[in-house]
Amino acid sequence: MKRYIIEESPFSHFLLSDTRIAPLWLIVRVYLGWTWLAAGWGKFNNPAWIGDDVGQAMVGFVERALTKTEGAHPDVQWWYAWFLQNLVQPYPEVWAYFITFGEILVGLALIAGFLVGVAAFFGLFMNANFLLAGTVGINPVMAALAIGLILAWRVAGYLGADRYVLPLLHHYIRPRIRGS
Repeated sequence: MKRYIIEESPFSHFLLSDTRIAPLWLIVRVYLGWTWLAAGWGKFNNPAWIGDDVGQAMVGFVERALTKTEGAHPDVQWWYAWFLQNLVQPYPEVWAYFITFGEILVGLALIAGFLVGVAAFFGLFMNANFLLAGTVGINPVMAALAIGLILAWRVAGYLGADRYVLPLLHHYIRPRIRGS
């Protein structure tokens, strides 16, 4: 089979790989990071999430999601309802901690520009779960921005910690992958 190399378009190269576009990704990254940090910080300061009544907000969240499983076109699919009933509902305290600290960590990493692609992936993962639970709000916008950050991971953190972290990771990890 003959091998062909399909060249990247100049526009996609500029948008995803050129450091001249880094200021745009800085704005996207800080906006998305601030949104995650504010959401997590709000949960951290809410006793129903983290505090005396830890997990109570998760109980309500799951109960509301499970009410959206009826009809010809339910907002929550049967398989996700099963996940909520069997893996989330019995352990609301654990999930409250995971979600709260996950949102805070994703927010801080995005704002600092630290491993932007990884942080955006975990943010997208949380957005997908919120969407699967029937919660729309700003989640589709956040998911779209996270996809952009994942695609532009090499340049999205250039005006941040990744400018220094990624070359270090490349220097220390790549030789080990090649077996050197």
